[in-house]
Amino acid sequence: MSAAASDYRLDGIYKQRQDDFFMQRVKLPAGVISAGQARVIASVSTRFGQGSIHLTSRGSIEIHWLKEDDLPQIKRELAKAGLTSRGACGGAVRGITCGSQSAQGFPALESLARRLHRHFTGNPRFERLPKKFKIGIEADVVGGKHLIQDVGLVLAAFEDGQAFYDVWIAGGLGREPRPGFLLIERVAEKRIIPVIEAVVAVYATHAPPPKRLKFLAAEFGETKLRLLIEAETAFSEDISAASGLPENIVTEANGRQRLELPVFAGKLTAAQLELIAETAERVADGVIMITVNQDIALLLSAGVDATVELLLLQQTTGVALAEPAPVLRVCPGSHECRMGLAATRDLAGEILDHFSQKGRALSWAVSGCNNSCTQPQLADVGIVATRLSAESDGQKTTRFDVYRRNGAGLGEKVNEGLTRQELVDVVHEIG
Repeated sequence: MSAAASDYRLDGIYKQRQDDFFMQRVKLPAGVISAGQARVIASVSTRFGQGSIHLTSRGSIEIHWLKEDDLPQIKRELAKAGLTSRGACGGAVRGITCGSQSAQGFPALESLARRLHRHFTGNPRFERLPKKFKIGIEADVVGGKHLIQDVGLVLAAFEDGQAFYDVWIAGGLGREPRPGFLLIERVAEKRIIPVIEAVVAVYATHAPPPKRLKFLAAEFGETKLRLLIEAETAFSEDISAASGLPENIVTEANGRQRLELPVFAGKLTAAQLELIAETAERVADGVIMITVNQDIALLLSAGVDATVELLLLQQTTGVALAEPAPVLRVCPGSHECRMGLAATRDLAGEILDHFSQKGRALSWAVSGCNNSCTQPQLADVGIVATRLSAESDGQKTTRFDVYRRNGAGLGEKVNEGLTRQELVDVVHEIG
């Protein structure tokens, strides 16, 4: 790897497990992408990679199997389509995620996501932070995703044409999961950017690398952290949105049907993404949504039948699971990721065979390491590969922890250090 490769992370690039190959992550505000942009990603994957695409649990897209010499041209190709990867990895404000794409009022959430994306992406004041800084926007607290963000925004009310949000901060998963806490209630949208700037300023000033904001919540306590944030000049400012048209490209449903195409482990080929883009252009206003469960969603045009279109997509792409498709979030694991301790897609396929009707009604997440990228603590059942254990025959085997979530908080660990067979047995009992 060249000397410059150490700086690639701010451009959304990680080195893969395989020598001389890289992954490029593309930020998508609220997980929304046009069909034309999807075609560009598919083209880049075909031209410069191996046609391998991964949908993430934050609604972004990863292109795998890229060569270092091609990275500058890939960046140019994405930029020509209005796509950016700046800050998608490394110590910066990551992509703005939203798990509420099907909620009434989602266009307003998407507009805010795009505004935050424009403000923080590539802004040197918010780069080279101690570690990643994650922002999420939700319509409610049901899924708990506001609890795992550095800043989680939850829609509180619409009044006189203005949106208000509850602001939660200092959540995160990884080796030491910690739920976020409520910093301030009912913040007018014009104050959201200043409040986040204040949070980032305190984080950048007080957190040592490579700690997340949750470290300060544990180190200082919620009261001191709140006082530090409120003391920042930006905290009390207003930045009203400039006049103009809304920024969302997803419109209100108004009775139109929503199609969801299940994608096993979030893995697509470039050819499959091309076919999805064709469908989006034909029946969904040319808009595609990447869900936080690593699936594809289309808001169909008036009069289009979701059942018919889903069947067509299943037949042409071949990506759909047997019905009913369970929620099953899966990271790339040791297939491509340098941190992966388990071949996650293989494991997910194995446990899927043990799902009963009850199991298919649950949400599942498989994470190939302690980073917990698939948010296992927010699934009904979360599986985390935690370590490699040396056996008596000299071989190393992966050990797994299992989390169960009941209620509004984070899931709790119920099994620890399981072998693969022990894990399968537990899954069989659950599902």
